[in-house]
Amino acid sequence: MPPLRGELISLRLVRSADIDGLFELLNDLSTRGALGHFLKSETGIRRRFEEDGYWSDNSGMLLMIGTGADIVGWIAFTPVVFYFYGYEISYQVFGEQYSGKGYATEALELLTDYLFSTKLMNRLQLSIRPDNLASRRVAEKCGYTKEGVMRSIAFSHGRFHDMELWSITRRMYESM
Repeated sequence: MPPLRGELISLRLVRSADIDGLFELLNDLSTRGALGHFLKSETGIRRRFEEDGYWSDNSGMLLMIGTGADIVGWIAFTPVVFYFYGYEISYQVFGEQYSGKGYATEALELLTDYLFSTKLMNRLQLSIRPDNLASRRVAEKCGYTKEGVMRSIAFSHGRFHDMELWSITRRMYESM
């Protein structure tokens, strides 16, 4: 798959040369946000890369590459559940130096367009902590709509948290 290119970033598949740096970036808990408190083992990261390069027909992770060829974050999609025709998208920007620059917005726009153009599905969704104003703005800018609140569904920092469910359907996307 060739990179998906925007004005600020491009999205590309993970390469073997990325693994060492990705291990460090994924385990920097200071950049992981409200729910990013899970450490990833080096063997697990390497095993997943060896299995499918972080890309398959039903799920995938792309790296956000800045204009200086640096990895500024990642964006991924996974099936919601096997009997729904949709995917959940998640993303992360690595650190304050990349926050607020439009990288996550452009990544979500690029992946949303790619998925609606290539996958037989009707819906994409995001799960966002209510206090994550930056992710809420990203969702709004990309045409996603808040559907409601999932009560006490995510465990982080010793307690359960609410999550907002945001979505865009194929019809909404096509009318933009």
